Amino acid sequence: MATKKYTVTLPEELAEEIRAEVGPGAFSAYVTRAIERQREHDRLGELVERLEGEYGPVIDADLTAAEAERREIEQWFADQDADAPARRDATAA
Repeated sequence: MATKKYTVTLPEELAEEIRAEVGPGAFSAYVTRAIERQREHDRLGELVERLEGEYGPVIDADLTAAEAERREIEQWFADQDADAPARRDATAA
């Protein structure tokens, strides 16, 4: 991807904090990733608005059900990770 240099104004404390964490050579990459994430967030917000306009807002019961399903899926993956050493030992024998 082609790049172009831009001048932006940032709060000095924030910029120096980031530079200290990532180093001067990675500062531009860090800012680029942050802008990309913000654009993704903005697009998701636009999608939510469009879907809510078409289907109505998400109700609390749906949010509760989705959160329960998410926790169930996370638990399944955690269980798979916990069983992984035993499965490796069984296949190595």
